[in-house]
Amino acid sequence: MEILLNYGSTLVIMAAVVGFFMAWGIGANDVANAMGTSVGSKALTIKQAIIIAMIFEFAGAYLAGGEVTSTIRKGIIDASYFVDTPELLVFGMISALFAAATWLLIASALGWPVSTTHSIVGAIVGFAAMGVSVDAVTWSKVGGIVGSWIITPLISGVIAFIIFNSAQKLIFDTEKPLKQAKRWVPLYMFLAGFVLALVTIKKGLKHLDLHIGGMEAYLYAILTAAIVAVIGKVFIARLKFDENVAKEAHYVNVEKVFAILMVVTACCMAFAHGSNDVANAIGPLAAVVSIVGNEGQIVAKSPLAWWILPLGGFGIVAGLALFGHKVIATIGKGITHLTPSRGFAAELAAACTVVIASGAGLPISTTQTLVGAVLGVGMARGIAAINLGVVRNIVVSWVITLPVGAGLSIIFFWIMKSMFT
Repeated sequence: MEILLNYGSTLVIMAAVVGFFMAWGIGANDVANAMGTSVGSKALTIKQAIIIAMIFEFAGAYLAGGEVTSTIRKGIIDASYFVDTPELLVFGMISALFAAATWLLIASALGWPVSTTHSIVGAIVGFAAMGVSVDAVTWSKVGGIVGSWIITPLISGVIAFIIFNSAQKLIFDTEKPLKQAKRWVPLYMFLAGFVLALVTIKKGLKHLDLHIGGMEAYLYAILTAAIVAVIGKVFIARLKFDENVAKEAHYVNVEKVFAILMVVTACCMAFAHGSNDVANAIGPLAAVVSIVGNEGQIVAKSPLAWWILPLGGFGIVAGLALFGHKVIATIGKGITHLTPSRGFAAELAAACTVVIASGAGLPISTTQTLVGAVLGVGMARGIAAINLGVVRNIVVSWVITLPVGAGLSIIFFWIMKSMFT
């Protein structure tokens, strides 16, 4: 307790610096989930993608990032073990942020899309199990996260496979692709509008005190989807294409329609991601500020200090601007060749999986969801369409994320402990 009274301000400054570093890592690595497919399919240039992502990620993080945050992210550790030694929880949270951010920096430099959620969870588990007690960790939660490595990419891969194949059968493999596109694309727009409205309500706006019930959310989503489909139908009806030109020209024009759809999908995913994953950086930081501010008392939920959300938002934008292009290239170009229709199938499948997982209460990684969806699109064209070397590297990086985060966190925890005690 004396340590908190004597060094409180120093610890808060340290936490703010590593919190910004962690947000920077989220921007560098995780934002590719929203923008990678758009860049890979050439619907957006890398510059356009980064500008759009900056706007929507920051808006999500700042406007809907949560006024109150759980002190301990996802209930991974039992706070009762720290009642007598709150300074250990402060050291641990700072160490966890520093460890997760360091791993994200390494992964981003190598162009590996890893899960920021799993990085911070691994880091928190590491310091709690080795620095305090093995019993301080809620192991069932950790088991659920490990299980999600297999389940979420599988769900999104299957959905992407189905969406992509349906577009092939209904539009691309027909005699008149343009005519079929005018008939079926509004249906895809309805589906996209419905799923993205649900993602925005359930994920993007869940931290705001709106009290939208389950039934209400579905009604709003259906209404939004109907409006999107009607607008889409009007715009597609206005498109004037020469029906007599070669079939290849039809394909190009149909892909243009999907490219517009895809940009909208990417914006919604970026907003939902900013609002949701900023908690990986600001949750542990808020815990430190709360414990120091309450003179060692650990509360389950704490109101955010005014400066924490902007810090997280700016961190995400800085990481994205400086380093984001590497992971965007891996997801967009490294796994399989993407066109706007394929990219749209992957984005929509990832959004569907987020909705399904939220409803089922599954722990989810947006990175693994999107990689699974891109793999699903690749599989629809046969195993030869997938770069298996890139996929192997990605899977290895996922598996080592938890232990690497834990190992670095233990080292930083012992260093901090020896510095202050």
